[in-house]
Order: sequence, then structure tokens, then C-alpha cells
Amino acid sequence: MTVLAEGDVVLVILSDRKRFLMRLQAGDVQHTHRGLIHHDDLIGQVPGKALTTHLGCSFVVLRPSLHDVIMSIKRISQIVYPKEIGYILLKLNVGPGSRVVECGTGSGALTIALAHAVRPSGRVYSYDQREDMLRVATRNLTNAGLLDQVELKERDIAEGFDERDVDALFLDVRTPWLYLKQAWEALVEGGFLGAIVPTTNQVSELITGLDECRFGDIEVCEILLRSYKPVAARLRPVDRMVAHTGYLVFARRLEELPPRRSGELQDETTESEDSPGPEDSGAVERLTPHLPGDIIAGEGGEIESNG
Repeated sequence: MTVLAEGDVVLVILSDRKRFLMRLQAGDVQHTHRGLIHHDDLIGQVPGKALTTHLGCSFVVLRPSLHDVIMSIKRISQIVYPKEIGYILLKLNVGPGSRVVECGTGSGALTIALAHAVRPSGRVYSYDQREDMLRVATRNLTNAGLLDQVELKERDIAEGFDERDVDALFLDVRTPWLYLKQAWEALVEGGFLGAIVPTTNQVSELITGLDECRFGDIEVCEILLRSYKPVAARLRPVDRMVAHTGYLVFARRLEELPPRRSGELQDETTESEDSPGPEDSGAVERLTPHLPGDIIAGEGGEIESNG
């Protein structure tokens, strides 16, 4: 059985579902809108224990998740949200031992996730031009216990990157297409590139640049997150959702682009409706015959029933 000790960061969830993080220090008192929480009352307790404030309001204390840590950091900039971070880590193939370059440290939300993923032997190299951003990111990484996994660099990335043969590189900057040559030079052969931008015209500029800079296997997507009220008797979506926060663009570093045949590129007027989307990438083609009752499209696009 593990118990909470002085110096531990804990998550407190009040009865009204308000939540916050705090580091346990003997003798300290946390003021909340539901009463005082004495740190001494938490030290030595088992995570998940139900306790009360001095006003008798109940709360539980837990160890925080990485999601809790990221959503509680001090921010002086827009952050990459957890709904994108999970997909970014998978698409960039980030794991223990990976060497990753990040451009646009900001407040350090993605930096924290990358550092957590590459432990114990990997390394994150994070660049930002603004000293105030790096100062806040340093504080947030320190609070998360991950600063040792990261090298923070105050640099204009137009000058290029110090690193070579990195496994992945992520661009969170306003004009990522201007830095694709520098990214190509930093990545290992076949390495993973990712970027996030807020508008479609930026996506178009980036795709054009990727085609010109020997990147292939390009993917563009957007991730929306809708939460539900966890009440069994009246389960329904919450009134607000985390909708558009940015477009994600991914690509792979190629030594050379494969030759394209004349007419091979398709636009929206000629592309088949059956073309695979991101979720179908690498899917095995269906080899079994259509079963009775299957809904299939006829040659003219009309819908038919096979049975």
C-alpha cells in the first residue's frame, strides 16, 4: 500500500467537481471556496481517501494524471490540448528513447507530454524565440518533474537546428512552411514531421511546401472532443465542447519524391468518394463478397440493396 508523502503533488476533487493540484508541505493550508484543507490531514493517507474541509464539505485526494498536470499549468499562450497531444504522440511514433525536436515551446504543454513519453533515455529539444515563454515552460516542466528530459533553446529556428538524425520534429509556429528545409536537415531518414496551425489557408501553404521539400505520406486532420454528463438517469452531452483548436498536419521525410504520372493527382471534383480517410490508412482491402442485406452503391452512384 502506498500513501501520500510530503512533497507529493496531489489532485483534490471537491464535491462540486472543482479540481486543483497542490504539492503537500507539512503545516501548509489550502484555501478553497468550500473550506480549508490542511496538508497534514493528507500526508500519510491512501490515494482515493474521502476527507472533509473544516466546513464539513467532502473531497477526495488522488495522484494526478498527465492530463491533470497539463491542464493545470500556468499559461501565457495558447496550448496544444490533450485531445491533439495523444494523436500527435502516436503519429510521430514518440516513445522511450526517442529524440524529438519541438519548435514553439510556448507554455510547455506539449513539451511536458513529449518529455513524459521519451523517458528514461530519450531527449526533447524545444526551441522558442521568447525568453518569457521559456521561463514559464521551465517552471511548468520543473513542477511536472520533467525538466531533466528537456533542453530549452532560445533561438530563431530560421537559423536551423543543432540536432541531426532526430526521430521526430513538431512545428507549432505561425508559418511552418518557412522552416521545412531546416526540419528536413534535422530529421533522420524517414523521420516523422508534425505541425499544428489554426486556419485552412495555413494548411494549404504547408502542403505546398511539403510537396516541394521532399516530404511525403501527408495527412491533414482535425480532432473534436465532446464530453457527456456522467449521470446515468439523464445522460446527455454537456452544453459546451472543445471543438476547433487547430488543424494537424503530418508527413514523413523522404530522400526523394516518387515520380508522379500525368493525371495522377486528383482534386475534389474527381476524387473517389471511396478514397480512404486517415482512419482507413493501411486498412486491409475487403476480400470477402458482399453479404445479403449489404447496402452497396451502383455504377451510377445510386444506392442498392444486395438482397
